Amino acid sequence: MIYAKPGTTGAVVSLKPRYGNYIGGEFVAPVKGEYFANTSPVDGSLIGEFPRSGAEDIERALDAAHAAADAWGKTSVQERAL
Repeated sequence: MIYAKPGTTGAVVSLKPRYGNYIGGEFVAPVKGEYFANTSPVDGSLIGEFPRSGAEDIERALDAAHAAADAWGKTSVQERAL
């Protein structure tokens, strides 16, 4: 089966032009505001821009993970799967 390219008529996948880091339950811009372009290996077209994360972003993600750890640990497997 051949799929339509994302962003074209009939595509089963849609992509945003720019993504952020998923931290604390939401997408956030990288601290330094830097992104890199990712291109398709098929035709060289731009897939999208993705965060060029640094140590500050990692610390931010770790802080969010530590803050959520107690509640997450008490969450049932069934609820986590949703």
